[in-house]
Amino acid sequence: MHFDEKELFGAALIGFDMIDGPFLKWKKEYGSSTNIMNLDDFAMNFYLAFRGGNAGKKPRAILYDSFYIVAFPKDLELCCLFMQPQGIENNIKQLNRIASRIVDEMEIELEGIEPEDQSDNDTVEEIKRLILNLLNCTEMSTPELRKYFKLNNSQIWKVMSDLESSNKVKRADKKGRAVYWTAL
Repeated sequence: MHFDEKELFGAALIGFDMIDGPFLKWKKEYGSSTNIMNLDDFAMNFYLAFRGGNAGKKPRAILYDSFYIVAFPKDLELCCLFMQPQGIENNIKQLNRIASRIVDEMEIELEGIEPEDQSDNDTVEEIKRLILNLLNCTEMSTPELRKYFKLNNSQIWKVMSDLESSNKVKRADKKGRAVYWTAL
């Protein structure tokens, strides 16, 4: 795991009271305030996630969509470091492809079920490429894009959110309920 000190945006110490259970002892933010979560509400969850379970079966880090936590136990307390991953989206997509391939292989091995056609993934990638070409130096609304590719509402939003999270498109405008997009 590659670590960059700029990823650290906060730290907290979760204490443990024998009667009340886990509580937030202190917290400190580094850099600008991120307000990703209210630590007071999550102290119990983090404590149980990192300290619960059998010896040797406890996580050292937990990755969420927009941040990850690395925790270090000290007696009954737990020091949590809150980090914002840099460029992890591509790694997650690669891992998703690997996981899908493993699931397909296991289904064939266990039940003799043929995997879904790989062309679905190829089609989505081709649609993303075409959308980027369409949005080059122009703006288009989500309904317009949906009609071009004959996708339903959830499918086009999935494609657009993937493109937005990979910093290839951005929301340019909003008129009524329609969001307008442009390529970066």
